[in-house]
Amino acid sequence: MERTHLDFERYFEVVMETDEAQAAEMTVDPGRTVGGPENYHEASDQWLFVVSGTGVATVDGEAERIAAGDLLRIDAGERHGIENDGDEPLETVNFYTPPR
Repeated sequence: MERTHLDFERYFEVVMETDEAQAAEMTVDPGRTVGGPENYHEASDQWLFVVSGTGVATVDGEAERIAAGDLLRIDAGERHGIENDGDEPLETVNFYTPPR
């Protein structure tokens, strides 16, 4: 077993990793956008779980509102960005399979 504690104090940090998967915490400050049309993971699916906050995920040009409790799967090769359009930090836990 391996255990860690998530504190969401940094923009992005890998917090745990195996040969099959990688877990990272990400905090997007209000008014900030990360990723974008040129951002994709060639061979890794990304599973994004919203812990707190709200925003907009744009995946291959399709925008979708996201909020606490939402789980989003971004398939390998899909271009994507995350925008925090709220007043609070957007905190997410991301899993990459296989690790990116």
